[in-house]
Order: sequence, then structure tokens, then C-alpha cells
Amino acid sequence: MAPASGGMLGRRDVLAAFAATVVAGAIKSAPARDAESRPQRIDVHHHLSPPAYIAAANANNFGEGPMKSWTVGKSLDDMDKAGVATALLSITTPGVNFTSREPARTLSRECNEYAAKLIADHPGRFGSFAMVPLTDIDGALREIEYALDTLKADGIGLLTSYDDKWLGHPSFLPVMEELNRRKALVYTHPTTANCCVNLVKTLQPVMIEFGTDTTRTIADIIFSGNALKFRDIRWIFSHAGGTMPMLLDRFVRNPFLDPNAKPAVPDGTLAELRRFYYDTAQTSNKAAMSALSAIVPVSQIVFGTDFPYRTSIDHVNALRDCGVFSDAQLADIERGNALKLLPRLAA
Repeated sequence: MAPASGGMLGRRDVLAAFAATVVAGAIKSAPARDAESRPQRIDVHHHLSPPAYIAAANANNFGEGPMKSWTVGKSLDDMDKAGVATALLSITTPGVNFTSREPARTLSRECNEYAAKLIADHPGRFGSFAMVPLTDIDGALREIEYALDTLKADGIGLLTSYDDKWLGHPSFLPVMEELNRRKALVYTHPTTANCCVNLVKTLQPVMIEFGTDTTRTIADIIFSGNALKFRDIRWIFSHAGGTMPMLLDRFVRNPFLDPNAKPAVPDGTLAELRRFYYDTAQTSNKAAMSALSAIVPVSQIVFGTDFPYRTSIDHVNALRDCGVFSDAQLADIERGNALKLLPRLAA
């Protein structure tokens, strides 16, 4: 009996010790789990639709269902499901490209003030990239001043093109000079150039033209000399830079083929591409992320979701499933890199 009893007591001791270890481990790891469960991510590509913008869309017959049915509650719910602490709000295409002059100024102001109210009403949850009527230089300069100085917007949101003028166009130089003077963060969102609306009857422009227009404006900013001249503008390009990664050889060889392009890239085209930031919206897949991260360091990639057209959790899961990044790199993409651009969000 003694050996049996001793054996049973030994098992009990082992089980008790194991249970104590499990409990202690659970208690010890609870703060870590809590830290992981707290919202940490920063989404730089998240759209809002102020009432004034929805009204304008309805009156002018543009816009899709997700844009017109947006609410702040839907944004917050999507963010909470994916651990997004802060979303940087912006107006999607066409911005104010469908109108001009005073109506464009008025709509820009109303949308920017609405975003500022959301930031005030939901501390820590939102930031904003203010919309400006870029083709109206005086109006754009006035709205940049108001948005950044009075509303305290985090940056300026621009479309990739305006009336078939891309962001390197000389007509935009006064705005670029001001953005550079302010060391502004400038987020860009693609649109469809006038040349290519309904170009292929079987395809929606968003399918191909958005990536293409992003590529056009990146090239125009670089080879117009704006990237070199305005070194203090901090650019974010949507959708992993569009088709740029697939056209890298063309970008790199352009100065050799066109002597006029050489002065714009004294350190080579690749050096300019690596200074820009690129978001993950609609491109959180192995092919796109592999291509982008082969060109730019992970420090230049920021988390974007394109809500309400896609969900935040789509991108969280896809970035992990693509197998391109380590856990530490994912943490930088989803938060750390954006904090370098927006240090106020650290609080």
C-alpha cells in the first residue's frame, strides 16, 4: 500500500504544481493579452462621407453605395473589430473635382469642419487629411491655412490628378511651395483621369485606372523635379504605389532614356521612391507586398484599409496570411511607421 499511496501522492503533487504553474502563467500573461487586445493600429486610408458630401453626390449623380451609406458608427464598429485605435479620415474620389469655384470651396470647408467635429467628439479615434480645391489655387491655399492652423488637421488629402493635370504640374507650384514650407503630410488618393473614363467598356475604372493614376502622379512628382525641390513634403501613396512596383525598370531607366529627366534624380529614381510612404489598402496580399517591400524598406509602408469599401479586419488578416512580414515588421506597418509621421497619436 505504501508504494501505491506514495505514487498517488506524487501524482497529486505533480498535478498541483502544474495547476499552480498554469494559474501563475495565466496571471502573468494577462497584462500582455490585455495590451494586445487594446486598439493599437493606425489606419491612414479610411473614408468618411459628411452629410454635405452625400447631398452633393446625390445632386450630381455620383458615388457608390458604401460611400453614401457611411456613418461614424459603422467606422467605429469596423475599427473596434480589428483593433484600430485611430483612423485618418479623408474624402474619396472625386473629391471636389465635379465642381469648381465657390461651391468647391464651400464643400471643402464643410467636409473639413465635419471631420474636425468627429475628432473632437471621439478623442483619440480619428484624425483627418483635409480636402482642398486644388485647381483653385487661392481657394486651396486658403483652405490649407484654415485646415492646418484652425482645425488642426493632420495633413492634406489630394487626388492623384485634376483635369488631367498630375501633382507635378506647374500650375500647382504655389500649393506645393506652401505644403513644403509647412512640412506637410500629404495623403494622395487615386482617381480616374479624364482620358480614361469608360476606356474599356467591360471594366469599372476603379479596377485598373486607380492603380495607373497613382503611378502617373508618382512619376510626375519625381520627374517634374518636385520631389527634389520640395524635400519637406511627406507623401503617402495609396494601394502600394499602384502599378509602380511592376514598372520599376521603366522608372529607373527613364533618366538614361530622357536626358531632361536626369537633373530631377541626381541620386537615381530609386532613392526618390524610397523616400515616399505607401499604404496597404486593397493590396495586403503576397504579390503586392512582396513587390513593394523589395523596392522600399518596411519603414515606408503604412496600414490602410479603404473603409467602407473594404474592412479593417480583411487587411489585418491578409497581412498575416501573406507571409511577407515578421511580427516586428507588422507592428511597424500597423502603428510604428505612422507614429513617425503623426507623433501626436502616441498619446
